[in-house]
Amino acid sequence: MNMKKIIIIAIVFVFAACSKDYLERRSLTQISEANFFRTEQDFVLALNGTYEVLQDRVQYSGSLNGTAGFPMYDNLGDNAFNSFKFEGPGNFMEANITPDHDMFTSLWNSLYKGIRRANTVLEKIEAAPTSVIPDARKQIIKGQALFLRSLFYSHLAIYYQDAPLVLKVQELEEAYVPKNTYQEISTQVIKDLKDAANFLPQSYPAAQYGYATKGAALGLLARFLLYNKDYQGVLDATASVLTLGYTLNPSYAQLFTEQGELSTEIIFSVRFIQDASNNGELFSGVFLTAPKVDQQPMPNLVKDYYCTDGKPITTSPLYSPGTATNNTPQKNNRDPRLLASVYFRGDAFLVDRIAPVGVFTTNATTYGQKKYIRNANSPTGIAPFNPGGQDFIVIRYADVLLMRAEAMVELGQLTGVPALVNQVRARVNMPTVEVAEGTGLSQAVLRNIVRHERRVELAFEGLRYYDLKRWGTVQDAFNRAKADNIANYSARIGYLDRSTIFPIPTAELRANLKLEQNPVWK
Repeated sequence: MNMKKIIIIAIVFVFAACSKDYLERRSLTQISEANFFRTEQDFVLALNGTYEVLQDRVQYSGSLNGTAGFPMYDNLGDNAFNSFKFEGPGNFMEANITPDHDMFTSLWNSLYKGIRRANTVLEKIEAAPTSVIPDARKQIIKGQALFLRSLFYSHLAIYYQDAPLVLKVQELEEAYVPKNTYQEISTQVIKDLKDAANFLPQSYPAAQYGYATKGAALGLLARFLLYNKDYQGVLDATASVLTLGYTLNPSYAQLFTEQGELSTEIIFSVRFIQDASNNGELFSGVFLTAPKVDQQPMPNLVKDYYCTDGKPITTSPLYSPGTATNNTPQKNNRDPRLLASVYFRGDAFLVDRIAPVGVFTTNATTYGQKKYIRNANSPTGIAPFNPGGQDFIVIRYADVLLMRAEAMVELGQLTGVPALVNQVRARVNMPTVEVAEGTGLSQAVLRNIVRHERRVELAFEGLRYYDLKRWGTVQDAFNRAKADNIANYSARIGYLDRSTIFPIPTAELRANLKLEQNPVWK
């Protein structure tokens, strides 16, 4: 039995009730402080409870018609339209949102819940004698807790910027603390990830698949260093990842289905299982009337996928625009990643229904999301709008290759860039850089090539806003979204300083008078 099927009900004295099923073990409802952390298994259970936080809807399990989680962060920019604006991204894009919105409040609370659990594991593991847990096992558990705490803090730093840096289990009287700077959080995240990479193994036995590995720590380190523009650090981290045996999945489309969940491309994912219980996984859910109603691909994204000759639609003779009522010709002779990611009019988005049920007609953007989205009842008859079992990939090998390519571009090490991009393109039989764009390319040209490749390779994986923020191109993205002229949608926040930072939730400011709101949200 692998980690995906390990279930935890609650760890009462340590964590308050764990509401989602993550790790399958005995019930912990009778555990108290007096009899916990006495065995190695107790530490494993506590660690599993920390992983479980990743399944919060506002983090990686997502929703169909509720507060947005990370899988919907492509709506914060030019990749997708959040038609259910109340979920958060739609209102954020229209500058119609306040600091007490649940997208900000629930994310803040969820991240600190995870940090609290990780701190508990770290504090207790340090005090545990070798008679309870051998040093080798202690190191692995410590490495996983450091990785998870770093993942939570990296989100706080990227989205909220300044926030309290809490590194120990707090008593109530210690809980009211001021913000730390972004730099202070960043320094801790980088230190912890380097330590985690040293502590963690390259892999685990099959029964433990899903736990954080050395590759996961290095991959997250590379991502965070890239955000900080530490390009040499990115090269160092990714160089190590390249030696760990990861490969690209042969099928791009299959990677984002349950059949692709054990791929050697996946470096770290949040795991789910579909069963009779409500594990909360709804980012892959779909209603029966249209594909992923609340997250619709934007026209400007669809247009950005090249034709199979490696040329943009503006210059390729292979492109056919179709008509205002029939966009089906647009998918002909296009990058296969487009067809794996987007539905066009007339496509069957539910394969177990009889037409016209389950056939995409239209929506606000005229395109539907296909990537990651379920297309039928489960084998046991669970409908696609109910909680599912699709894992969400947090870090994968293609992203590592493109992060490395970007770092090389920014460092002026241009000769190695095409080979990395070519690896990613080869999987879908797209032309090489040399064939499509030429040789002896300038830094500016290669920068655009890598940025384009990230967009089409990683669409709908929740990374677009992260990319736009660190490139300083949020304003450009909002302009593209506005130019798409979606009915009843006006992207405006790109014109405000608030477009690149989340506010501290109002409830937190009221509860902790030592906190100060981010200046642009005052």
